[in-house]
Amino acid sequence: MKRLALLLALLGISHAFADPAKTVDGYRGIWFTLGQKTPHGDKYSGGLGTYTSSHNPIAVYAPAVDKTFFTFGGTTSKDARHLLVMASYFDHKTGRVPKPVIVHDKQGVDDPHDNGSLQIDDQGYIWVFVSGRAKKRPGFKYRSKEPYSIAEFERVSEEEMTYPQPWFVAGKGWLNLFTKYTKGRELYFETSNDGRVWSEDHKLAGMGGHYQVSGLRDGLVATFFNYHPGGDVDKRTNLYFAQTADFGTTWTTIDGSLLTLPMSDINCPALVIDYAAQKKNMYACDLNFDRDGHPLLLHVTSHGFAPGPENEPRELCLTRWDGKAWQTGAVARVDHNYDMGSLWVNDSDWSIIAPTLPGPQPWGGGGEMCLWTSRDHGSTWQLTRQLTHDSPRNHNYARRPRYAHEPFFAFWADGNPDQFSESHLYFSDSTGKHVWRLPYDMPESSAKPTEVK
Repeated sequence: MKRLALLLALLGISHAFADPAKTVDGYRGIWFTLGQKTPHGDKYSGGLGTYTSSHNPIAVYAPAVDKTFFTFGGTTSKDARHLLVMASYFDHKTGRVPKPVIVHDKQGVDDPHDNGSLQIDDQGYIWVFVSGRAKKRPGFKYRSKEPYSIAEFERVSEEEMTYPQPWFVAGKGWLNLFTKYTKGRELYFETSNDGRVWSEDHKLAGMGGHYQVSGLRDGLVATFFNYHPGGDVDKRTNLYFAQTADFGTTWTTIDGSLLTLPMSDINCPALVIDYAAQKKNMYACDLNFDRDGHPLLLHVTSHGFAPGPENEPRELCLTRWDGKAWQTGAVARVDHNYDMGSLWVNDSDWSIIAPTLPGPQPWGGGGEMCLWTSRDHGSTWQLTRQLTHDSPRNHNYARRPRYAHEPFFAFWADGNPDQFSESHLYFSDSTGKHVWRLPYDMPESSAKPTEVK
């Protein structure tokens, strides 16, 4: 597909075509279960509109128009399990949202592994990278027809691409990290000057399988990832780190030591923590940077894949580079491996929003959202505020918009992990004092979110 795109570009022929954006009259998140049952419920399930942590970013604030653009996995109605990759925005001037638009209809797929990632280029065009699933379901790249507009998108490509993590590097173009199901879930990257013609896929790591979370800071792209012994995702373990400061030409460890690609040795220099030796699983949540540009990883550790008390303790942990060595400490206990939250850094004030208190469906994915804060660069944490109370459904997958701007500071969905349910979408400000629910039904073309706290 990439060779064809290059040939068409050399011939001056565009291979993109427009997809008129249809709207849905409300914000209705997708519900999903993996179907991997245990005595204490599903391995993971519930409202997964902002799933997975490996789809990143899914929201970006655009100061030029004072809007936060975002994507989510939606569906047609509260009784449906039909995945629609949606795009919308929160208008900070008016405090309103339009009806969300369908960027891509997954044609009967109900699996939010096919959710999208969203990014904005230097000209203001909105890009949505739609995840596929191995070779049986392709991935897609879309670009808005007009800058800062979701009215219409054009499809740029169709290709094998799972868990897209597209980063736009100023002055260079695109560096997209993603997964291919070659020998397990292996990590790849590709680059492009304009988003239309892309390099060949370059393998980053292949040790039997990986999940990763990545980030961009001042032209440097960094990634943390785990590995799957024998290709078994239920045994995911270890913590690795790699970075590139030259648009993917070379990759190094945190201290600048050159890495040989593809990384294939589980004891390669990228190894940060040998969780296998501790007999722990590792679930990556969010990568951020401190004020000095040092990388930080929020992640969950446990003693096995199955939910329930037998694999406790489950800990939400932070790993950080202090300039000399890696430091890791626990933030809070959680009751599920997929209790996913995000990390915000504002000079010396750091905060985490995550479902760290049990919700109405205990031992299920998610819970009640909480705000944790640190004033000592992540060394210690305090529970500052509980954002949600007495909820009918668990809240999960609190996501951090890029350049997060008040009040659209954190973005997540709810859902019942024990049985099929409707799923609502929420956002909160940085203090956690205010939480809004996006309108589930929209008779008008735009609406104000409802404050629930």
